[in-house]
Amino acid sequence: MSQSTTTRRIVLASRPQGAPAPGNFRLEEAELPAPEPGQVLVANRWMSVDPYMRGRMNDAKSYVPPFRVDHPLDGGAVGEVIASAAPEVPVGTTVLHGSGWREHALLEASAVTPVDPDAAPASAYLGVLGMPGLTAYAGLLGAARFTPGDTVFVSGAAGAVGSLVGQIARLSGAARVIGSAGSPEKVARLLELGFDAAFDYHDGPVVEQLRAAAPEGIDVYFDNVGGEHLEAAISVLNTRGRVCLCGAIAQYNATEPPAAPRNLALAIGKMLTLQGFLVGGWQDMAPEFRERMTGWLAAGEIRWDQTVREGLENAPQAFIDLLEGANTGKMVVAL
Repeated sequence: MSQSTTTRRIVLASRPQGAPAPGNFRLEEAELPAPEPGQVLVANRWMSVDPYMRGRMNDAKSYVPPFRVDHPLDGGAVGEVIASAAPEVPVGTTVLHGSGWREHALLEASAVTPVDPDAAPASAYLGVLGMPGLTAYAGLLGAARFTPGDTVFVSGAAGAVGSLVGQIARLSGAARVIGSAGSPEKVARLLELGFDAAFDYHDGPVVEQLRAAAPEGIDVYFDNVGGEHLEAAISVLNTRGRVCLCGAIAQYNATEPPAAPRNLALAIGKMLTLQGFLVGGWQDMAPEFRERMTGWLAAGEIRWDQTVREGLENAPQAFIDLLEGANTGKMVVAL
């Protein structure tokens, strides 16, 4: 079979125990079929690796089905239609879809969303204009019920979601925006992005650093980390404070249950709201998000970072590194 009729993809070779390792993934060649009526063939140009994918590698019931061993992984991707049997999506269209971790994807036309590569770089539709952007926007303004004058604390604040949460809070009238991150370089970047205060969680107990950064307490905590960060936030939250429980990256690779938060009873007397958040439940905010984010980007009011790795063969290591905090902004793989 000639090279033109084959493609490469990453499959889940085995389920990780604890932190994922290269051996949990396998690069394999597969046949590249032609599209049938109503289908398009997409050459992927960019693919996303995201923390939520770690949970899908476990054989556990969750809000999204687990990845299957010996089958291709999937996730957000942007590519160009190179063959089409669907007139509404002609060859040359740039599209967003959910079949990443492969060089080509054969998809129903209804499963792709055309995007404008002239309005923003194609990879932006995997980050600031895509799922992470909507996560930040809907998590803060919807789930956490942000109101102007709130003091906001964001963990994982230098990542794809957290860096946008802080900027959206500032643009929406926050009294103070505080972020935590995992290196001095990331802390410096948060201050450049307009955070009022930022700290490296390696420098001491999170609760002590948060109290110093927020002497009058916090009103909203956007949680990407869980564990010690959530415990600290519960201690520092003001009465009727709100928490958007978006992620818990600190425990995704854990093999033992986390001890924290050990102070959950404080939520009673403080009348706190801890709101679990999945972006799929907030799609009604997507049109508003796209309109406002497009405007902020055009005006230069929001800046976004991305960390790029090259080549499908390096996607597993990009994912492993993501879980270790090697990214600033969105981690993407250029194919």
